[in-house]
Amino acid sequence: MPRQFDGKRVRAVRRGKDLSQGELAAAVGVKAPAVARWESNQDFPKGEKLPAIAAALGQPLDVLFPHDGPPDLQLLRCDAGLSVADAAKVLGTSRVPVSNAESGRRRLGDAYVRPLAEAYGVTEAELLAAQDCSFGIRPETSGDERASAPRTVGEKINYLLEYGYLDQDAPSDDEIVRRVNEHASGPVVTAEDIAALRKGATTEASEAVRAGLAEALQVDVAIFQDDAELNEEVREFLESIRFLKSIRGGQILGLAARGNGAGLSAEMMATINNLVGELKHKLPDVEDEG
Repeated sequence: MPRQFDGKRVRAVRRGKDLSQGELAAAVGVKAPAVARWESNQDFPKGEKLPAIAAALGQPLDVLFPHDGPPDLQLLRCDAGLSVADAAKVLGTSRVPVSNAESGRRRLGDAYVRPLAEAYGVTEAELLAAQDCSFGIRPETSGDERASAPRTVGEKINYLLEYGYLDQDAPSDDEIVRRVNEHASGPVVTAEDIAALRKGATTEASEAVRAGLAEALQVDVAIFQDDAELNEEVREFLESIRFLKSIRGGQILGLAARGNGAGLSAEMMATINNLVGELKHKLPDVEDEG
């Protein structure tokens, strides 16, 4: 959500600090007429200017320019004092990925998450939560489902290994490496690479590695695409893995990522998963009947 700007309040604080419009303008990097327009509410500063204004006036950003609700990507960028062009420069790309993510059109690629989080001064988890807000997903309405939804390549590997196997052991990192390299017909990944992905030390993976992971874990390659979480069918498939294991167990990685037709929605399956977890916590002696 954008921050609230009240020009009259800025003028009152500036006068209280005995600063001229020209002095405030110089501190912020604009011309004095711009400050005059802000204070008369004829114009508004760009969001990335607000931290500099608050600092020049010696006021906490949240106090001078409050905002409602959780932050989205645009707010994180602006609070870091960066323009879209600045953020794009951090990523070494055009403005398109940043603009698309902020407007809720296409999510950031995995490789962009860490550098952007560092530039914004937040954790990767905070950046991803803000991205959810940019796409209209509020934590207060989808907390449990969002917390369990894998986003990065490594999170998806961990998710599939945790919920996709029951009657037999899940493949080790070495076995995954073997299958990926066999699929690629050459060495494209090592056990250290897989371990780094799973630990979150990196979020980068080539298309060959993603395709090989899909083959190794018997899922559709769409699962490992950067924007897989935007695809309703893929999201339903990921939730169905946890759902089916929670109610009857068994290995189900052979399922195709086709959605579930007229069956339960992803939201309903997430709700049932959470209820099952609560029941198991309250009734630890109850065993699954299979």
